Amino acid sequence: MNKIYIDGEHLSLENIVDVARNYFEVDIDNSVLPKIENSRNLVDKFVEEERVIYGITTGFGDLCKVVISKDKSETLQKNLIRSHACGIGKPLDIEIVRAIMLLRVNSLVKGYSGIRLSTLNTLVEMINKQVHPVIPQKGSLGASGDLAPLAHMALVMIGEGEAFYKGQRLPGNEAMKLANIPIVNLKSKEGLALINGTQVMTGIGALVLYDSIQLMKMADIISALTFEALNGIIDAFDEKVQNLRPHKGQIDTAINLRKIIEGSKMVSSEGEIRVQDAYSLRCIPQVHGASKDAVNYVRNVLTTEINSVTDNPLIFYDEGKTISAGNFHGQPVALVMDFLSIALSEIADISERRIERLVNPTLSGLPPFLIENSGLNSGLMLVQYSAASLVSENKVLSHPASVDSIPSSANQEDHVSMGTIAARKAKVILNNVQKVLAMEMLCACQAIDLRGNKGLGKGTRIIYDIVRTQVPTIKEDKVMYEEINKCENLLKLGIILDEVEKRIGKLC
Repeated sequence: MNKIYIDGEHLSLENIVDVARNYFEVDIDNSVLPKIENSRNLVDKFVEEERVIYGITTGFGDLCKVVISKDKSETLQKNLIRSHACGIGKPLDIEIVRAIMLLRVNSLVKGYSGIRLSTLNTLVEMINKQVHPVIPQKGSLGASGDLAPLAHMALVMIGEGEAFYKGQRLPGNEAMKLANIPIVNLKSKEGLALINGTQVMTGIGALVLYDSIQLMKMADIISALTFEALNGIIDAFDEKVQNLRPHKGQIDTAINLRKIIEGSKMVSSEGEIRVQDAYSLRCIPQVHGASKDAVNYVRNVLTTEINSVTDNPLIFYDEGKTISAGNFHGQPVALVMDFLSIALSEIADISERRIERLVNPTLSGLPPFLIENSGLNSGLMLVQYSAASLVSENKVLSHPASVDSIPSSANQEDHVSMGTIAARKAKVILNNVQKVLAMEMLCACQAIDLRGNKGLGKGTRIIYDIVRTQVPTIKEDKVMYEEINKCENLLKLGIILDEVEKRIGKLC
């Protein structure tokens, strides 16, 4: 069984995908055990001394003014989990729940949260034995951490709430019993340690980001296919042009396009057919490249967040003190999730414009709506409609969540990030972009058949051949959503990207 050892410092995007989707097991690295123990010992010392410390011997939020006696400290933690489990909506996908649990463990093992090793091991066992808490999608403000959704995770640890186990949705205590995982009797600070963090927005964001990185490469491959179908002017991708404006994403995209199109007999040179192409063809490096640069920035921020401590209060055992601060505030993640939404939306935006050029006979020189006997047949007319609908929806969803804030907890928590909303929106946008690119793929292959395939490039030949194994040339009207779905499945499964990179080398 593949296993990942976590130490709070080195968790990568790829590790998260392996645990969330490929069901790798996890274990806590031995190097962090003394930190966890020292931090916990200090919490126990403070409780015994009845020091007034937020969340340990006080209430929460605006109730921090209420001092709790040490004999009530365990009840305080259980009450916290129960009262904060206010999530609403459909459950998060299991892969997201697994990412959330992994990220919470990775943050807590750093030894600044005062949680017991035994409690952390319970969460690790839940990951490894596939006890997946039912966590509703909605209810987090993204500051003071993802309190509501993480409380639903913690509920199962104490034998309450619900969990998915072996395909069944069960009461939390039953799922834990079937998996042979003892439930936890939370000690002082532990409930707060489990729920005070940004792991829900970051877990969603990490998986969306991973898929976005792959999607950017697919956007280059698909756009190259359209470029050939429309006899695009290859001069615009010349290396000399890109070097005069050396944004990394632009340069990388042009490199990809030249590699994918190499050897094509479908492209043209400047002045051969026309003087210049429309922007949706000519400016692919500039538009795709800018989105890639945005994705790379998002990756840098999320990589930092993945390996950070986002709890409060923080336990500094080497100094024998705690500090109440604001590392739980999700603003860094909120901003980059909004940025990622915009970057993804633009990929669909320009893709839809290329679809329009393919189906519009006055722009393509091909039969109307990419079908012979048009009039009797509507062909791919409505494919462009659907793409336009998704692009419009993305524009609405791209409105930033991070610019909104509603005060909570009697105005003690008077600025919040809405980062989890931003992450959830980015996930919806990603799915819409995948669909639009699938539609472009469908249209481009159809256009190449109608134009006459004189010889595609090294990379475009691969995507065309793969699509044609699943979706034959459309001769007359048929139920079109089925063809779109086939293309989308090819895109999501990574079959095309894997094959292209295997044959022509890794894309940027």
